[in-house]
Amino acid sequence: MSEIPLPLCLTQGDPSGIGPDITLALYRDARARGEPFFVLADPDLLRRRARQLGTPVEIAETAPEEAAKIFPSALPVVALSARVQGEPGRPDPGDAAATIESIARAVELVHAGRAAAVVTNPIAKSVLYRAGFAHPGHTEYLGELAEKIFSRPARPVMLLWSRELAVVPATIHVPLAQVPALLKTDDLVEIGAIVAEAFRRYFGFQRPRLAFAGLNPHAGEDGAIGREDIEIVAPAVARLAARGLDVRGPLPADTMFHAAARQSYDVAICAYHDQALIPIKTLAFDRGVNVTLGLPFIRTSPDHGTAFALAGTGQASETSLAEAVALAARMAGARPNAARA
Repeated sequence: MSEIPLPLCLTQGDPSGIGPDITLALYRDARARGEPFFVLADPDLLRRRARQLGTPVEIAETAPEEAAKIFPSALPVVALSARVQGEPGRPDPGDAAATIESIARAVELVHAGRAAAVVTNPIAKSVLYRAGFAHPGHTEYLGELAEKIFSRPARPVMLLWSRELAVVPATIHVPLAQVPALLKTDDLVEIGAIVAEAFRRYFGFQRPRLAFAGLNPHAGEDGAIGREDIEIVAPAVARLAARGLDVRGPLPADTMFHAAARQSYDVAICAYHDQALIPIKTLAFDRGVNVTLGLPFIRTSPDHGTAFALAGTGQASETSLAEAVALAARMAGARPNAARA
């Protein structure tokens, strides 16, 4: 008898955003693909949203262990202790406790071997901040949970993945003016090593090819347009190459994202947020997946926000969430250092 696979765990996300909408839409599609998951949510929220959307999805409250069996006939929901208002398009700080509980419990369930991976629905940081949330965002909170629950140090690294392009921003949600001071050679070396190991372990590359984008136009033009690429980025590339990694850079960012250039590397490590996200959102706007590397568990997420204006309208696309679920399932089934077929 074949063993029933561990299901993926989807978090609730902001209950007033499109998370409930795309979760319900995804369930209808996912059944045919055989990627069982359960949702950590207020079951009544999903029932209400299904009625509002006119989506005929059966909701079944269950335990994680029963989710895979239930999945073919009903959407399995593991109930949160907190209940939510979840009015579409009307974010409520009073719902923040449930949003945070969903994230923390998801990590606990993966640690306990009751779920294969965490797939997070979008949150609104501004709403959580008004409720006293003290973390810059999802990624940082997951890093803290990893250390607390797994008792292991974590170095979260944001990967934006699509079938067309994979990128890593070395600095994330900081003002552009602060980027040069925050860009450190040691950090770039650590990020490069984490990315290379993840691409071997989860993506099947025996020797992944890393390309570092330069910070400055033309990668600094040999120091004529700033010395950061000479003094910060190039030494990181040299140190990673000395470890035996296949690494290039710093490369001019304006010429490394066209179709022919993308064939020369497997992942681009960029200096700042928009340098990484503009090309991937141009190439794969509704298909990108946010993956957090450097954690002792698998976490993926759709690469978009809560889209409050679309909540409850039936116009939100579940494509990015579907990609996030498919990628989490692929990563959960990966074997370390597996060769690419």
